[in-house]
Amino acid sequence: MEHAVPTTQLYLISPQDVGGDFPDRLERALAAGDGLVTAFQFRVKGVDDQHEAARLAAPLQAICEAHEVAFIVNDDIALAKRLKADGVHLGQDDGHPAEAREELGREAQIGVTCHASKHMAMDAGEAGADYVAFGAFFESTTKDKGDAERPTLEILEWWSALFEIPCVAIGGVTPDNCAPLVASGADFLAVSGAVWNGDEARTVRAFGEAIASVKRKDNSAAIG
Repeated sequence: MEHAVPTTQLYLISPQDVGGDFPDRLERALAAGDGLVTAFQFRVKGVDDQHEAARLAAPLQAICEAHEVAFIVNDDIALAKRLKADGVHLGQDDGHPAEAREELGREAQIGVTCHASKHMAMDAGEAGADYVAFGAFFESTTKDKGDAERPTLEILEWWSALFEIPCVAIGGVTPDNCAPLVASGADFLAVSGAVWNGDEARTVRAFGEAIASVKRKDNSAAIG
């Protein structure tokens, strides 16, 4: 029996400032996606106090739960555990997937930044990561300037052809430039500035239209 192949989905990353009207903006973005957004990453690097981070996270986590969107904490295993988040995303210096698994449990979604490295990605997969993230593919204000070399589309094609663990493309991704990433096998597009620097609902819908217009191979997976 033929069935519809799930297409590439969006993985929203928060801006640094998630106070003020940001909860309302997140609600609009998720509502506009109508199932397109599968995960949201809480990435607030300037907040060192866990009590304050938890206060900021609470309304966002509730919105994600209402929309059945995975709530992922960036870099901080302890905060993810405190919030009972759906998972954690780790940079290369933010802890080991095995440590995160032990702290967060079997059901947690654990992602690892792999830059442009096949070796890092394979190590992450072997260590139990649920997804790997490659990037930055384009100029980005979110990814650090000191990140490793920029990946090419070939790494997405290689990964999606050989491994079942889903891959995320990150870094300067917009509705206008995402088509090659989708066609090359990216299971998820991690986006931040493209959404939050303008009309979030309109941009999410534009991503949906761009993704739907691309023919891609059957290498999809799911976070959450």
